Amino acid sequence: MKRRIVLRGLPPVMFTGWLLTEALWTARPVGALGGIAPAVGAPAPEFSLPGVAPAASPSAAPESVTLSLADFQGRWLVLYFYPKDFTPGCTIEARGFQNDLATFHQLDAEVVGVSTDTLDSHGSFCGSEGLAYPLLSDPQGEMIRRYGSWLAPSALRHTFLVDPNGVVRARWLGVRPLGHSQEVIAALREARES
Repeated sequence: MKRRIVLRGLPPVMFTGWLLTEALWTARPVGALGGIAPAVGAPAPEFSLPGVAPAASPSAAPESVTLSLADFQGRWLVLYFYPKDFTPGCTIEARGFQNDLATFHQLDAEVVGVSTDTLDSHGSFCGSEGLAYPLLSDPQGEMIRRYGSWLAPSALRHTFLVDPNGVVRARWLGVRPLGHSQEVIAALREARES
């Protein structure tokens, strides 16, 4: 069934079927693609993923690890999701977190990146960019969906600040990579004072 819809001052638009009309004109949350992002004040979704972490010495290859939310209990966690290793925006974002890593550590926070890339890709990315924080691999997007950050076949650029008790204290959806690390530091400082 075709319906003609006229909005004030705009030309008529033809829509086929109720579903398209309903999807375009109904204001309600939709979580079909990316999942539902945890709200500020909600518990951070659990995870346990393989990844790579910096090696003990700069000349050694990154080490394989498996990290879970429980590994960060008692510390602040900056958990950022990104689409793909070696892409321009992701490289800018990763470098920003690396440049500010000492400040995060001074504020008792760890930084962890998550994407769908393989462990080999993460290892190469860490090595080429000198990243000294872990990158986790979620190729099927299972954990990424729990954080509302999935857009197949990769993650959306979202960041979550999780407090030492595992509660989401801040979130950034649709991040702009340049300067993002500084935004997170400002929110971390504010959250630590409250």
